[in-house]
Amino acid sequence: MGSDSTHEGNGTEAGRRDFLRWLSLAGAGLGAGLAAGGALPLIPAAQARAAMRRGEVLVLNGATVIDGTGAPPRRDTTVVLVGDLIAWVGPRREVPLPAGARVVDARGRFVVPGLWDMHTHWTVLEKIVPPLCLANGVTGIREMWGYPEVRAVRERIDRGELPGPRIVMASTIIDGPVTLLGPPAELVGTAAEARAAVRRAKEDGSDFIKIYSYLSRECLEAVADEARRVGLPFAGHHVYRMPVGEVSDAGMRSFEHLHGIPVPLSSREAEFRAIMDGTPMDPADPRAFFKTMRELERQAAATYSPGKAARMFARWVRNGSWQSPTLTVNRVMSSPADTFADDPRLKYIPRDLRPGWASAVRVYAPSTPEEIVRQRDFLRFRLDLVGAMDRAGVGLLAGTDCGNPYCFPGSGIHDELELLVEAGLTPMRALRTVTRDAARFLGREATMGTVARGKVADLVILDADPLADIRNVRRIDSVVTKGRLITREERARMLAGVEAAAEEPVASTLRSPALPACGCLPAG
Repeated sequence: MGSDSTHEGNGTEAGRRDFLRWLSLAGAGLGAGLAAGGALPLIPAAQARAAMRRGEVLVLNGATVIDGTGAPPRRDTTVVLVGDLIAWVGPRREVPLPAGARVVDARGRFVVPGLWDMHTHWTVLEKIVPPLCLANGVTGIREMWGYPEVRAVRERIDRGELPGPRIVMASTIIDGPVTLLGPPAELVGTAAEARAAVRRAKEDGSDFIKIYSYLSRECLEAVADEARRVGLPFAGHHVYRMPVGEVSDAGMRSFEHLHGIPVPLSSREAEFRAIMDGTPMDPADPRAFFKTMRELERQAAATYSPGKAARMFARWVRNGSWQSPTLTVNRVMSSPADTFADDPRLKYIPRDLRPGWASAVRVYAPSTPEEIVRQRDFLRFRLDLVGAMDRAGVGLLAGTDCGNPYCFPGSGIHDELELLVEAGLTPMRALRTVTRDAARFLGREATMGTVARGKVADLVILDADPLADIRNVRRIDSVVTKGRLITREERARMLAGVEAAAEEPVASTLRSPALPACGCLPAG
């Protein structure tokens, strides 16, 4: 990055007083903004004094700020961070540099909010996933499979014992008695069992309920009702035994992976639903139903009805149901098995798990020339579908499903952003899915998701303009997480540490060797 120095001012105490006076004067202008609902409270003076005493004032001087709201970039801008909060965002020449502050020359660089990956796994790999997230600008994640060992990692991060992103945690996945999943998953066959599973999730401190594809209608309706009663949202895979619109009406907060989504948008929906209703979920071969659904979805793409789609999109908007397409994992599942075998990022994946990736991907990968063409076309349909959803105002979340084959923790969100742009979103719009819109979905828009005073100090400093080319989000100079600057050199050390940890036996990387390290799509 540009020059990084500590600003001494004209004496530490005098500098502190001058800076606090400036904060007070800057805050005095907030009254009108607050009355109009346009500004956030500034940092209390006592909090600012404490942060200054601890040397926790960071100044990013002269950057171009892309604030995450969709507003035009603000050039030659200074961002002042006091502890874990943003204290000032404004013209470079208007802010006094406080004594003892760490001042970074950010001229020629671009500041964006910290990124959120809204569909992740593998957090239990604490030597791998948390540092990969931070090194790649991912300062927040939605972990989609919660169980005690994963919650223990979050607690260590929250206590400051382990550097890592902010984590919103799912429950243990709830599915029917026939399932594609191994443990730890909560399998329910009755409404009473489903309600009990929701109550346990609440007691465990889960932030939301995660459901899976093979739930019955009876269990889904029980989950939805009990989740409302205990005050938790629910999200996850579409429940195949119910029409998509009815699952949305029941309160599904986000649909993951686009599973099941093409069927209700097809002119042949009734025919496809009859096939689904007549196909058993066989405990001896649970994958057979999933394969049937994949083929029906592909056929539905060929009979896509724009009119039906428009009505369904409006229904989702009305219900507040968002889509998390996880295009990254969909691309892997639609590509020949060896497509990603030489990805240089494999060095960050535990050596013991790499053969499992190579094996698992063959379960889904097309192999014949005809299959390759069909799957390529189906992926293109899903990309176009995401673009149509966006134009219709459907809320979109960017997530990677990392942990599944060739879906990489941390850097995978850069893949997802590129695929969203390929789907038709502008770079600005794609960036919003991992910043402001993620915060809005989580109900945290007042405290994070944009570069604004009073928001948390999670930022990414880029070497090039992401609005000119979304691939520039990969060109990270440094990252700010919870007010702490991770420099280019520190990022390199973090990545080297992950690479070394990836060579260790995976049992030493997992908090509990008995637990699988997996995503939420079934392995081979």
